[in-house]
Amino acid sequence: MAALALLLGGCGSDNTVYGAHTAAIGDTQAILGWNIAVANLRFADDRVLVDVTAAPSSEDPDAPRADPGDLRFGLYGALAHPIEATGIGSCESMTGAEAPAAMLRVQDGDRISGTVCLGPSRAQSQVRGIYLYSPRERIPETTVAYPAAFPLGLPRTGVADTGLIMASTSAEAWRADGMPLTPAALGDPVAFTGDGAMLLGLRAEAVAAQYRDDAAARGGPLMIVVAPTRPPPGVNPACNAYGASTLVLPDATLDSVVLDVSLCTQGEINQAVLYPTVSVIGTHAALWTTK
Repeated sequence: MAALALLLGGCGSDNTVYGAHTAAIGDTQAILGWNIAVANLRFADDRVLVDVTAAPSSEDPDAPRADPGDLRFGLYGALAHPIEATGIGSCESMTGAEAPAAMLRVQDGDRISGTVCLGPSRAQSQVRGIYLYSPRERIPETTVAYPAAFPLGLPRTGVADTGLIMASTSAEAWRADGMPLTPAALGDPVAFTGDGAMLLGLRAEAVAAQYRDDAAARGGPLMIVVAPTRPPPGVNPACNAYGASTLVLPDATLDSVVLDVSLCTQGEINQAVLYPTVSVIGTHAALWTTK
């Protein structure tokens, strides 16, 4: 996936936000091997909805492009915490009159179209756009990984590693049967059999000017990815809601980069709870703004 280039004709450095190439809602951008348009941003049932259409950016069927199931969308703006969703399947929880008529899905083998649903979010006035990235798209030689074992999680990291200062704010773990794990369980070998999950609260901070310069030099913003993980339905319902990755793309009008997020590790319980990792990785991203 690292070979997927972000191709945007005519875009200079003034058309980026922290390394994410930027266009207006309704426009098409070429990213991750796709020509993608995001349009008709609207609100329904405390959700933010957008219509997405995508076609391969190359006529070569062997040209690299992101798997449609890896395309992850998020809300851009001065929000209290990131709100993201994998596009395909993002509207399944919406029912009734507010549910979109056509949810995002692959059409005709090599086309993607439909509605993406993000939320819930009541801070509608703070939403200024939609961003897109893939957790599997990684700029070479930008990955830094840290251990984050329960119950302490991630110790405070140094700014020299990635430009971000990060630390855990919480760590909660469960067995696959829903039984919570406590620090006392660390001495019980029976507690750590089968599958499990951990919800890791994280705070990431950076100086906005330095993060902007680093993103421009790198060719894209950073994302935070935890592992191991599993596709839905996974081990614990919380993991479907929180996800295993987030893009560090704060509102460009803010004076600092401060991100509070909860991410979920899941899988074999020892790997998910005692030996998980938090990775900070450079990636390519696109942003569509309302103004």
